[in-house]
Amino acid sequence: MTQPTAGVAVPARGDAITAVAPGLFVILWSTGFIGAKFGLPYAPPLTFLALRFTLVAGLLLAVALLARARWPESRREILHIAIAGMLVHGGYLSGVFVAIAKGLPAGVTALVTGLQPLLTAAAAAVFLGETVARRQWLGLVMGLGGVALVVWDKVDVSAGQAGLPFAFGAVVAITAGTLYQKRRCGNMDLRSGAVIQYVAALLVMLPFAMAFETMDITWTGEFVFAMSWLVVVLSVGAITLLYRLIRAGSAAKVASLFYLVPPTTALMSFLLFDETLSGMAIAGMAATVAGVALATRG
Repeated sequence: MTQPTAGVAVPARGDAITAVAPGLFVILWSTGFIGAKFGLPYAPPLTFLALRFTLVAGLLLAVALLARARWPESRREILHIAIAGMLVHGGYLSGVFVAIAKGLPAGVTALVTGLQPLLTAAAAAVFLGETVARRQWLGLVMGLGGVALVVWDKVDVSAGQAGLPFAFGAVVAITAGTLYQKRRCGNMDLRSGAVIQYVAALLVMLPFAMAFETMDITWTGEFVFAMSWLVVVLSVGAITLLYRLIRAGSAAKVASLFYLVPPTTALMSFLLFDETLSGMAIAGMAATVAGVALATRG
């Protein structure tokens, strides 16, 4: 039996993590853009991600072995887990990082990736047979409108156009990965499964990094901090929360949480980097929160 928590159904457990999982996921996921801002100046994007995946896979392998986690029993199960990892980790992250590295402004990137909840809802209705009510569609559209208001003053469509295909590719990858994870990896142990997924993403990422990048890294304090944060907080903490939410709730409801990421990131940038928050952005935050609440209401 499940109970709604912050609009997303999660297992009825008494632990605090379960109760705050949706909000905690949004906060942790939002810090990923801050970490990228600190780390990307010191390494090419695919090289950065290849190192990140290597460190995460090693860390989670130790955790899985110490915890004696269950490993997949068949090659078919391993293949399903690997495909989901290639899409969610390799496809989405490489698309976003390369788009930003090619000069696509963060505002445009946020708008493009903001299409994900709508795409996920539509695809979930077709491929998973999920019912998306009119109220949810209204909430999804309202959320996208709120994201547009939040990032509107930072949008420059003339800049970084070479990065647009990578941003759209990232949206398609995480949408497909979310649906695949929901349909094919429901019994995956989050510890051993994550090891397989990050190794699979690394095997896809590394050849491209070797072929198209210098793979030179400037080891600075900022780079080490950014990499450590992204490995532990994002790749372990936030991804674990995301998979728990996917397993417990509908794909459309979980995806709608991504609408809260741009407003949360904008607020963090305001607090950390003295970036401005216009009245339009504040109105957009309110519209986004209202839209997500409407889309995820039990």
